[in-house]
Amino acid sequence: MSCEVDEGGAVRIVVVDDHPVFRMGMAALLGSLPGLSVVAEAEDLESAVAAVRAHGPDVVVMDLHLGDRTPSGVEATREILRLRPGTAVLVVTMLDDDDSVFASMRAGARGYLLKGAAPAEIERAVRAVANGEVILGPAVASRAVAHLTGLRSAGAGPVALPELTAREREVLDLVARGLDNLAISRRLVLSPKTVRNHLSNILTKLRTPTRAEAIVRARQAGLGEG
Repeated sequence: MSCEVDEGGAVRIVVVDDHPVFRMGMAALLGSLPGLSVVAEAEDLESAVAAVRAHGPDVVVMDLHLGDRTPSGVEATREILRLRPGTAVLVVTMLDDDDSVFASMRAGARGYLLKGAAPAEIERAVRAVANGEVILGPAVASRAVAHLTGLRSAGAGPVALPELTAREREVLDLVARGLDNLAISRRLVLSPKTVRNHLSNILTKLRTPTRAEAIVRARQAGLGEG
């Protein structure tokens, strides 16, 4: 679905980044381009949601690392799309790992670029997501293709612990590898509270009262071996 533009025909943009220099630079770049209008800037989830609520933007340019505070940009993306599903979120971040890319896309982001992308590439991406397209930067796209190709070549075997959701299996796999909650939250770009909620659901579904017993169940099912 294409985003609506304002009466003047400009694509309305909110820039979300905790780094003021980068945020102001991005806003200045986008605001200087024909047909684009930066209507607000934000530094965290709360101010981003307030800006979306107040201005109803067509595109949100979103960093994933919003300082040392949580929630992350992934959770900000989820919240914004719950509030205004027609908004197109374009992630622009330093994070180029697979977990960050796929967590963002699962949250509903339509695009993913790395900081350092050329101004022309950023402009193309903003216009593309505003048109309803999905766009990945070249480096990100090559990683995504490699990941998906690897999944297809591995074949679709039986799903371990099918009573769990895909995200819960991801969390349990990392628990079984010995990661603590903080490390898991950083790896999956989730808040520690969200990780705790997933773990609580896992223990309930597996009917295991302790983390240690959940690890045993996970390893019996083939998780935690990577």
